[in-house]
Amino acid sequence: MAGTETHIIIDTAHQVMTLHQSQRRNVCYPISTSSYGLGEQTGSYKTPRGRHIVRAKIGQGTPINGVFVGRRYTHEIYSPELGEAYPERDWILTRILWLCGCELGINRLGSVDTMRRFIYIHGTPDSEPMGKPASHGCIRMANKDIIDLFELIQLGCSVTIS
Repeated sequence: MAGTETHIIIDTAHQVMTLHQSQRRNVCYPISTSSYGLGEQTGSYKTPRGRHIVRAKIGQGTPINGVFVGRRYTHEIYSPELGEAYPERDWILTRILWLCGCELGINRLGSVDTMRRFIYIHGTPDSEPMGKPASHGCIRMANKDIIDLFELIQLGCSVTIS
C-alpha cells in the first residue's frame, strides 16, 4: 500500500482520527490532541495543523506499553506503579509515528517545524483519556490502536490535522 493510497485525517474538534485506505473500509480511532489547543509555534505545546507525512515509524516489535524516551525503547514496561514513580514524564508508549510538516512557513522549517518539535502519533497509558484534548502537543492513541495503525500504514503516509 503506497502512502498516496492511504491518508490519515485528524479531526481535532471531535478528537477522532480516520484512516482512509483505497479499496478498504475506513477505520476510526479516538484520539487526544493538545490540551493547549492548536498551533504551530515551537515551544507552544500545541498540536500543529495542516498537511503532514509520517517521516518515521519507530517501535516495530516493541511490547505493548513499552516506554520510549528520546525515541528509544528504554526496556521499561509502563505500569501504574511506574507512572506514580515518575509523575512528571509525558509517557510515550508502544509505537511512534513521527510527523513532518509539508507546508513551508506553516508547519515546516523555521519556528513552526513539526518534525523539529518532535510531534508524534503515539501510544499512551490506558488511564489517559481519549476523546478529549489532554496531550502536550502530540496525538495520543490507545496502545492497541497505535499498534493497529502502525501495521496499516507505510512511511510517507499523508496526515491532515484540522
